[in-house]
Amino acid sequence: MSIFRKTGITLWIIVFSFASFAQGITSAQIDSLVNLTLKTFDVPGIAVAVVKDGQVIHSKGYGVRSLNSKLPVDANTLFGIASNSKAFTAAALGMLIDEGKLTWDDKVTDIIPEFKMYNPYVTDEFTVRDLLTHRSGLGLGAGDLMFWPDSNNFTLKDIIHNLRFLKSVSGFRTKFDYDNLLYIVAGEVVARISGKSWEDFIETRMMQPIGMLGSAASFSRVKDKRNVIDPHAPVDGTVKVIRRDWSNVANAAGGIYSNITDMSKWAILQMNDGQYGEKQALKLFSKDVHEEMWTQQTIIPVRGPSPYNTHFSGYGLGWFLADAMGYKQVSHTGGLAGIVTQVTLLPELKLGIIVFTNQQSGAAFTAITNTIKDSYFGIKNANRVKDMHDRVVKNEANAKKITGEVWADIAAQQKDNTAKVDMKLFTGTYRDKWFGDVEISIKDGKTIWQSKRSYLLTGEMFPYKGNTFIVKWNDRSLDADAFVKFDLDNSGKASGMKMEAISPLTDFSFDFQDLEFKKQP
Repeated sequence: MSIFRKTGITLWIIVFSFASFAQGITSAQIDSLVNLTLKTFDVPGIAVAVVKDGQVIHSKGYGVRSLNSKLPVDANTLFGIASNSKAFTAAALGMLIDEGKLTWDDKVTDIIPEFKMYNPYVTDEFTVRDLLTHRSGLGLGAGDLMFWPDSNNFTLKDIIHNLRFLKSVSGFRTKFDYDNLLYIVAGEVVARISGKSWEDFIETRMMQPIGMLGSAASFSRVKDKRNVIDPHAPVDGTVKVIRRDWSNVANAAGGIYSNITDMSKWAILQMNDGQYGEKQALKLFSKDVHEEMWTQQTIIPVRGPSPYNTHFSGYGLGWFLADAMGYKQVSHTGGLAGIVTQVTLLPELKLGIIVFTNQQSGAAFTAITNTIKDSYFGIKNANRVKDMHDRVVKNEANAKKITGEVWADIAAQQKDNTAKVDMKLFTGTYRDKWFGDVEISIKDGKTIWQSKRSYLLTGEMFPYKGNTFIVKWNDRSLDADAFVKFDLDNSGKASGMKMEAISPLTDFSFDFQDLEFKKQP
């Protein structure tokens, strides 16, 4: 039964009360909103903070840290903030610029000589600024399989070396395509210029001075793990605790663990142009550096209607930038397996909204953030929870239709004894230049796809259509089953293969489409 059928009266009361309070939402209203959101999107735990005019006016946890422990979320519960870490990496570089050790437009090869992109011109022209702006010419999430899932043995050295093998999909500096690998490189710039590891720099030069004392640059560096969430995700239709997934090699792109108490300090610092302390007498970075981080560097097209009359959107340095109801909005989201987060700042209103969740439902944080924004914008009668729920239902139904048809086709073939495929034609070792080797073998009558460098990417293969197969990953929390399309030589044997995710909801970091495997002798 739909949650809205069960709670329709409650939902109407919440929407009505928001509409009547046009100058900001109350804590009691946030409580009602978040509790509804927990149920609607099946999220075990959420933490929400609101800062206004330099003060924390709401900071509270809801639900549980883990379905296993059932312990409550509070304002000090640690979450992986994922790509909200990127703003810290950009700010770290800004601090080094303030010290005269660097400029935004220094060439990366002057700092990391072994850095090499897909062609010599791009390599020679690539700047520190380019590392942060998602305009490299590489495709969405290109190369993320070198750290995602974290069951791999790729080193920082490997990632920097393998960048040269990733092919461009657009012209250099012409198009926005979100990436993580270049933020990993940016973290290495911080290390080489400062003489400290990225993690040490973030903790000692940034977190400790502004009082983010409960936070750490990665989960492995969290000293007290008693108040940390577990990640959750739907597995075969039921939300469960899943494995914590992150590779320390990618910390500069998304490794930080923090809580809403500490992130409120970060939000206030940001809206004070890098100043902090009593009467903002201390400074983490200069106003000039801050303005550069909040200046659009890469255009993101705005098409179609938006809930906040948005006309322009772009990416700065570690932040998304847009206009919302005539105000400047500075924001970022973050997503790990089983954890998603959002930080939204409206500096002209001195308003910051922080929402952390321990289930990979971006709809949940969007519904909460947008409802709180509505209360300050004076938007009446909007129902962001229902809007997001309807969108989720539509998207999930579309994905289920696509995947369901694929598996129904496979099931039908398995019943048809005349449709047997000689799988020995496809066994062997296949190599991609940056991802390495994959072994396809027959074990106990099953055809197994096994990455040699990322052990979680192991699964059984099933014939689908022609020379296209499906690989079904053994770890069902990955939610990333994929097509495997073989190239055949003149004798009908496989000579190579390409891959593509089946579901449109597969996380973009499973960048199977960038792999080009060649059969090895």
